[in-house]
Amino acid sequence: MGYVSNSTGVLKKVMMARPENVRLQPINVISDRWIARGGKIDAAACLREHAELVETYEENGVEVHFAPTRKDLTNQVFARDFGACVAEGYVLGRFREPIRFGETGVYEAELKKLGVPCAAKCRDGVFEGGDFWFLDNKTLAVGTVARTDAKGFASLEKQLKPLGYRMIRVPCPKDNLHLDMCFNIAAERVAVVCRDALPDFFLKMLKERKFELIDVAQEEVFQHHCNIQCIGAGRVVSFRSNREVNAKLRALGLTVLDVELHEILKMGGGPHCMTFPLLRDP
Repeated sequence: MGYVSNSTGVLKKVMMARPENVRLQPINVISDRWIARGGKIDAAACLREHAELVETYEENGVEVHFAPTRKDLTNQVFARDFGACVAEGYVLGRFREPIRFGETGVYEAELKKLGVPCAAKCRDGVFEGGDFWFLDNKTLAVGTVARTDAKGFASLEKQLKPLGYRMIRVPCPKDNLHLDMCFNIAAERVAVVCRDALPDFFLKMLKERKFELIDVAQEEVFQHHCNIQCIGAGRVVSFRSNREVNAKLRALGLTVLDVELHEILKMGGGPHCMTFPLLRDP
């Protein structure tokens, strides 16, 4: 059985975690800014926003499986980050921030229950799923930003190369947190990018692959303007305040499903961060 072999096929099944224990933590530029301003987070609003995102997925044929939550795991809502999924099974990452360490066991146990095999495991350094993208079914772009390092990249490359994968390391300035905050594939050969955050060789590679690029400014990265979720068949999940990007996506003929997200964004993640893909059409 093939699980996930691309970034744009029709999304069939995902794993998510409800934001039942959210708290602002000083672990990224976005949450740091809110904390510095004395900002609070409205847990009830987070639950409402997350429920709307889940409803949007389900209305569009995406099955949502919920991982169990724990009171000490304040950032577990960002289910993407514990690892990644390839055709052969899941890739188990290693978190950089200690407050997220406990998430690994929760998701690992849940995938075992679901019968999803482990295809690779980060054994050295750190790797988080927000840095992981398919450029095609055997080419993987992996960001080394704030949460994935060269050792983590090398550890996974050693295990995934024998499976036929080519891995490309994409270094970006650390303030961008994850690659999916400054680069996101919205549809086949359509990407939202912050050119100031991405290396020239990677932008050239996207151009050679004939990607249509939608630009966002560096400051817009911290407003999650790149952080959207492709669900295939010309559909992409975004959020309502991402107006300019949404308009450009629609101008390209894509269907934009924009949910109301504000409160969860304070924690430093958007729709893509909250969504761990389990099954996509090849």
